Amino acid sequence: MGSKVFVIMPAYNAERTLEKTYCDIPRDYVHTIILGDDCSSDNTVAIAERLRIQTHKTPRNLGYGGNQKMLYKKALEQGADAVVMIHPDWQYDATLIPEMVEPIIKGKYDVMMGSRILGGGALSGGMPMYKYVSNRFLTFIENLCFGLKLSEYHTGMRAYSRKVLETIPFDNNSDDFVFDSEVLAQVARAKFRVGEISIP
Repeated sequence: MGSKVFVIMPAYNAERTLEKTYCDIPRDYVHTIILGDDCSSDNTVAIAERLRIQTHKTPRNLGYGGNQKMLYKKALEQGADAVVMIHPDWQYDATLIPEMVEPIIKGKYDVMMGSRILGGGALSGGMPMYKYVSNRFLTFIENLCFGLKLSEYHTGMRAYSRKVLETIPFDNNSDDFVFDSEVLAQVARAKFRVGEISIP
């Protein structure tokens, strides 16, 4: 029996891009897709239900990190072996999910990051210069702090092994956007192996 690959999508007012993101997910490879709707005021939930995506609505606005906490717990409860987090904003290429997950399934890495910087196409792909400069500066600082050698920390496409999510105390992290950086700090402290692939 193959590994169970779950995709989680923390969503907030994603009605314009959710279906396009969903259609790019290779469903013959992915076992389950779970969407967490953080009190959207648009039609995100209706679209997710029409697409038959497993959808969980938060009881109140939990924030980006709080939404992810809920989703990781749901994926672990349902037996996920690897979990891919992708923003449903269609800024990340969901067709690359197998390339993200295979190094985890094969035991080469514990965490995989989709890097827009690695291939050198961030600016030509539409990333504004101010975001590129701030991204590079923050990544430099974070590499110094965490002892990692990543090209990008601020990506909305990343994958974790079950062992990572069961080991790190992610529930103690912020409910805000700093959640992603705190997870990587915990990953580095636990000495898990982190890899990257280039994404457009």
